[in-house]
Amino acid sequence: MKLHCRLSTLMGQHRLSIQNVHEKTKLSRTTISNLYNDKATRINYETIEKLCSLFECGIAELLCLDEPQKRSYSKDDER
Repeated sequence: MKLHCRLSTLMGQHRLSIQNVHEKTKLSRTTISNLYNDKATRINYETIEKLCSLFECGIAELLCLDEPQKRSYSKDDER
């Protein structure tokens, strides 16, 4: 499973740029850009709080987990 950030979707819905989000949250543009491009490897609680507050959303609207891929088995796997 992989965690994904939906910041780009939220920013699009609210028509906000990275600069707008930076000005409103005081988060670094690098942090916002990494989350926007879904390239962040970690995120701290304060960042989540600021973004959820800005977009008036819950954590589940900001972050989501991929569904685990189901592995199909064949008779060859039993050997």
